Amino acid sequence: MQRKLFDKKQKERGQGRVESRPPAFVATYKVNRSDELLEFLLKKRNDSRNNVKNLLTRKLVLVNGSVVTQYNFPLAKDDEVKISKTPLKQSPVAAKRPILSEQKRVPLKILYEDEEFIAVDKPVGLLSVESDKESDCAFKRVMEYLSRQGKNARPYILHRIDKETSGVLLFAKDIKIHSKLKMRWNELVKTREYYAVAEGVFEKKQDTLVSYLKENANNLIYATNDPTGQKAITHYEVIAENAAYSLLKVQIDTGRKNQIRVQLHSIGHAVVGDEKYGFEKNPLDRLGLHASKLEFIHPDSGEPLCVSAPVPPTFRALFKKTR
Repeated sequence: MQRKLFDKKQKERGQGRVESRPPAFVATYKVNRSDELLEFLLKKRNDSRNNVKNLLTRKLVLVNGSVVTQYNFPLAKDDEVKISKTPLKQSPVAAKRPILSEQKRVPLKILYEDEEFIAVDKPVGLLSVESDKESDCAFKRVMEYLSRQGKNARPYILHRIDKETSGVLLFAKDIKIHSKLKMRWNELVKTREYYAVAEGVFEKKQDTLVSYLKENANNLIYATNDPTGQKAITHYEVIAENAAYSLLKVQIDTGRKNQIRVQLHSIGHAVVGDEKYGFEKNPLDRLGLHASKLEFIHPDSGEPLCVSAPVPPTFRALFKKTR
């Protein structure tokens, strides 16, 4: 079932504002195990209970980029908690109405939802999780949506996809399920499928790329044969081509940062629109990478779950003349 999150219609403006400057933070903490927000902050800060409560009351505490005021707000492993120097104007968790930006948002579609999981079709240009430079992200929008279901309702981060990649992004809604699936992610996730539009015509129409990924001083990932890097395995199949580009169905066995982009670039077939890794032509007006399917085994029931996001029509339109 497909639905659109509550931020689809944005006829009114000014109900919420994007901060003109990113907030300054006085502290950042990484969560290593499940906890409640107030208790977590008391352990991290050499301060009285009343002063820590005051941080929450004054809207100075953010969890993964969303302001939280609730003392017993549940935290999970890998959450990021920040303390802002100045109060933020509105808390997405406590808001009665959607937070609207001054610019129109791209609607965020729900691909699947049950009591334990929610999956969305993340659009191009939206972060999975907030960064120091950008607060708008898929996590924050799903947080806004789930907060209407109850004060303890929240998404738990299971994985990420690149900002310029569209497609399936899965969150857990239950902290225990999150921990179980996160701990056995590589074992329980059976299919991570992407579609990619890449430069040129492939000599091998089907192949498996195996290399090791490292990061240089400029924060760029590169492929190497050096086994001290992170091993990356990518399978691809050419499903359409023309004189300039190829459409690939891709499956990954490992989920390394920028894995598909880097490995295709390393064999001379960069993903179109990927300026980061040296391909400036952009016939799609976006990065040619889309997360199309995520299939996994439920950690408790053992039942398979599969979530799919339709391939952008522009990907196939580029190859219409070849059919």
